[in-house]
Amino acid sequence: MFASPAIASPEPLTSAQQELYNWLEGYIHQHRHSPSIRQMMEAMGLRSPAPIQSRLRHLQQKGWITWQEGQARTLQLLGEKAAGIPVLGAVAAGGLIETFDDVQERLDLAPVLDTRGLFALTVNGDSMVEAHIADGDVVLMEPVADPARLRDGTIVCAQVSGSGTTLKHFHRSGGEVRLEAANPAYAPIVLPAEEVVVQGRLLAVWRQA
Repeated sequence: MFASPAIASPEPLTSAQQELYNWLEGYIHQHRHSPSIRQMMEAMGLRSPAPIQSRLRHLQQKGWITWQEGQARTLQLLGEKAAGIPVLGAVAAGGLIETFDDVQERLDLAPVLDTRGLFALTVNGDSMVEAHIADGDVVLMEPVADPARLRDGTIVCAQVSGSGTTLKHFHRSGGEVRLEAANPAYAPIVLPAEEVVVQGRLLAVWRQA
């Protein structure tokens, strides 16, 4: 199954959705990471996660947040430009590693980059060296509106069900996805399409000094 965050212009919110968004904005500004579903429930005075999950789905559909259902820590605000681009963690350029979680720091590129939902990852490993992406580099990723329309060979960060997140060239043939390294030492990862979630495509690379 492919998943992608909403990147359309924000639509008006209901009062309940606006209440949650305003609280999220204050929490993330203070703590520099997104809250848990339980924390949202407590803040909104709710006893069940269902209303929170419903509001989050509507916030995403209306273009105010990005969010992977069931993973509260993946939530990002899109309703107004954030103060920099979040560095969400590390992405494997070798084998598979645990997927990224909390925001660790921010790249201050907001004045020059207007695309909604951009995020950055630090590369671990050498599987993309022939694409001029080395261990320790920071890659800037852009959300993918429609993974089915990705150009063959596009470099993406992809989450593999039950394994982790990796940076690779993306190829799809029918119901099968091949994640291919840019280093002959690494074998391609070939999986059914429903086991791969494309989280973003490569926009830029920063070489760390």
